[in-house]
Amino acid sequence: MGSSQRRAIQNYRSRLSEKGLVRFEVLGRDTDRDLIRSLAKRLTEDTPEVSQLRSAVSKSMAGDGSKKGGILAALRRSPLVGADLDLKHPHEEGREIDI
Repeated sequence: MGSSQRRAIQNYRSRLSEKGLVRFEVLGRDTDRDLIRSLAKRLTEDTPEVSQLRSAVSKSMAGDGSKKGGILAALRRSPLVGADLDLKHPHEEGREIDI
């Protein structure tokens, strides 16, 4: 690569960094190319809608398993909450066996 081309790339990347942007490479499926590009382009904007998008994507990527109490929260959302189910099992001694 010639020095003029290297200088042009360096100037381009310095202009990006002045805007608070960096260039990086990601791997993905070819079918997701347009989705990834459009998401990346939207994330460069500084609007409240993009902040909400960033928050939603971050929350989605974190998943519910990272928080404590996830099982308890799922049980509380159950449609059976307040159904007054009798969940007691009869106690049985078991049977005698000859050893």
